[in-house]
Amino acid sequence: MTYQLVATCLFGLEKLLGEELDALGLKRTLTMDGRVFFEGEAKDVARANLFLRTAERVYVLLGSFPAPTFAALFDGTRALPWEEFVGKYDAFPVKGHAIKSRLTSIPDCQSIVKKAVVERLSAHYGAKWFAENSGVKYQIEFFIFKDMAYLMIDTSGVALHKRGYRPESGVAPIRETLAAAIALTARPREDTLFWDPFCGSGTLVIEAALIATGRAPGLTRSFAGEAFSFLPKNLWSTAREEAESKIVHDSKFETFASDIDEDMLDLVYENATRAGVEEHLNIFAADARTIQKPDRRGTLLCNPPYGERLMTKEETEALYAAIGKNFATFSPWQMYIITSCESFEKLFRRRADKTKRLYNGMIPCTLYEYFKPR
Repeated sequence: MTYQLVATCLFGLEKLLGEELDALGLKRTLTMDGRVFFEGEAKDVARANLFLRTAERVYVLLGSFPAPTFAALFDGTRALPWEEFVGKYDAFPVKGHAIKSRLTSIPDCQSIVKKAVVERLSAHYGAKWFAENSGVKYQIEFFIFKDMAYLMIDTSGVALHKRGYRPESGVAPIRETLAAAIALTARPREDTLFWDPFCGSGTLVIEAALIATGRAPGLTRSFAGEAFSFLPKNLWSTAREEAESKIVHDSKFETFASDIDEDMLDLVYENATRAGVEEHLNIFAADARTIQKPDRRGTLLCNPPYGERLMTKEETEALYAAIGKNFATFSPWQMYIITSCESFEKLFRRRADKTKRLYNGMIPCTLYEYFKPR
């Protein structure tokens, strides 16, 4: 059976997510801000959850329909085959959001969708009520965009950026999916040293090492879909076997993870160990303003501190000016620097070869790419 599926992502990562789906052999059908629609079999639900590095969640799309009114939302939802997915004794909470649509009250939309699903299941199972806290949980989510409603079931559970290797974070953590996107853009290779001089909890270099060694980001975690009756249990074990087979155990990929805060270094090692890539990281204390370029090909990628929580505006400006001066000595190394500081290029004293607007959660940022020799 072919399912209509949806993978969501942070704004700005749609192209990378689409390329990941292509690499998995999955057919894309539609791209919208923050989500990519695609087709796949039941096994591909498991594969997408395990392998996608830039996706936040993977959904099964039950259907879409115009919903300019509450009546249309109710009728469209009730017409969908919920009984093919949700059992008589299962829980099915509802959440969602609406953008640029006439239906703006999310609580009212939740109630309408819930009532419609209950009526559909009641007619099928002959039940008058359904338990809220028993059975398998099928999280129903609606997305209404320009009066078009999309009704989905979340197969991921905990968001996919939570890989499981980072129970603790630094002061200003970068989301794992965003770190993976930056690393994918930089293209980790065995012959290129990667270095994050503001490593914090190590997310950027860990994601780069996962990519370089072919380790699936979801290999060490579980997913809500593993409990779903319409997804055979063996699909998940088969997907994990596929993921295990793709690991490059003899990879020579190497990264430097340095930070001026020595207290972070043990955490970096612990996170890398949980991710299974600790042997690829060289972890040490260093000041990014004075580090020196190794005599080999390399790439700098970092998320330098910015914001009132970490330092004053004057301290930020002084730091960016200092690293701009020091990083200039790293040519012809490539650099990928993400920050929410809008005056970064001026302070860094070098215009980027390419910029990309991204979001770290809800925080707007810019990825500054330097790949041309200076």
